[in-house]
Amino acid sequence: MLILSTERLNLRTVNADDAPFYLELVNDPSWIANIGDRNLHTVEAARAALLEGPVAMQMRLGYSLYLVERRSDGVPMGLCGLLKRDFLPGVDIGYALAPRYWGHGYALEAATAVMHQARDQFKQPCLLAITHPDNQASIALLGKLGLQFVERKQLPGYDGDSNIYRKDF
Repeated sequence: MLILSTERLNLRTVNADDAPFYLELVNDPSWIANIGDRNLHTVEAARAALLEGPVAMQMRLGYSLYLVERRSDGVPMGLCGLLKRDFLPGVDIGYALAPRYWGHGYALEAATAVMHQARDQFKQPCLLAITHPDNQASIALLGKLGLQFVERKQLPGYDGDSNIYRKDF
């Protein structure tokens, strides 16, 4: 289901058919270094992770991580969306693009649309984000979105410390 459209991108709900792309994305060295190893090694495991994660969250909350596709040809490029994690006091934005799509402004374009959705459609009072402290590209993107550093701390399910960012609407 199409959720958001921008000048160059469509953001839609993920489904089981996206498992091969998801498997590739979560096993990219940049994902593992900056987000963590999801220990997914088969299309079946990726399909189960999508169904138990973003698909279930979308059904439960009306938002989740969306598949980012290029409008011109429908090519899947990455994920971007809203997440509700038990260990954070609000909704956070998550995003990851395959490295071959870095440097073209796609992440900023997708994340801006998702941030506006959080504020305008879901009436969130603020938006949170977490990053690996060494992920300079993600930190720069959060700055462009207007999020500000709050603290660094250990979060459940993450190796080492994470940076936490916030933007009030």
